[in-house]
Amino acid sequence: MADTPEVVRLAAVGDIHCTKTSQGNLQPLFSKITESADVLLLCGDLTDYGLPEEAHVLVKELAAVKIPTIAVFGNHDYESGNPEAIEQILCDSGVTILNGDTCEVQGIGFAGVKGFAGGFGSKALGAWGEDIIKNFVHEAVNEALKLEAALAKLETPQRIAVLHYSPIQATVEGEPPEIFPFLGSSRLEEPLTRYGVTAAFHGHAHHGHLEGRTRSNIPVYNVSMPLLKKAFPDQPAFRLLEIPTTP
Repeated sequence: MADTPEVVRLAAVGDIHCTKTSQGNLQPLFSKITESADVLLLCGDLTDYGLPEEAHVLVKELAAVKIPTIAVFGNHDYESGNPEAIEQILCDSGVTILNGDTCEVQGIGFAGVKGFAGGFGSKALGAWGEDIIKNFVHEAVNEALKLEAALAKLETPQRIAVLHYSPIQATVEGEPPEIFPFLGSSRLEEPLTRYGVTAAFHGHAHHGHLEGRTRSNIPVYNVSMPLLKKAFPDQPAFRLLEIPTTP
């Protein structure tokens, strides 16, 4: 398209954990993002306890954002059993929530899912034994299939994956090894490779690593706000990446 820019600036952050008392706390961050970026990606745990009241506070904070905003949910957004209400509140404010869905902004394609746990590589949990274990693995597989189906719909030259759980172990390292299986699933990596994703963003691992790469060399960015604050204490807590609209 004639009006498609050569480069799109993506700002990404996850784990903002908006509470009922967060009024005014996030506006400075969102104002800076609006000044710096063309698109905002929110990588899950938008709320702290998954309460509609928290979502209403977040909407007020997001009023400072004047650019397209794309989000996925995280585990915290499900805590109180109100994800549909939270989604409606955010969608009514103009946020695009992806849950196995896609959207295109300025020539860049975005596919998003929450993802799920299960572990990585040869240590990933298998669907064997009790039904509850099989159900757990089934959830991880379903999230990967949702991501794959979404990526398959995108026809843009550049594809971005927006997740909450990590698709690789490298970006969760720094957390206690005992909880690695609960921070992501390598089943999410396979669709990234199959569809040649340009980059993937996730949150959830507050003490992980900022960056890693899939086995096929796709960059993966951990944009958990607590991690960004620790790594860049003198900078606003978001990751900025420039994506050319053509490879």
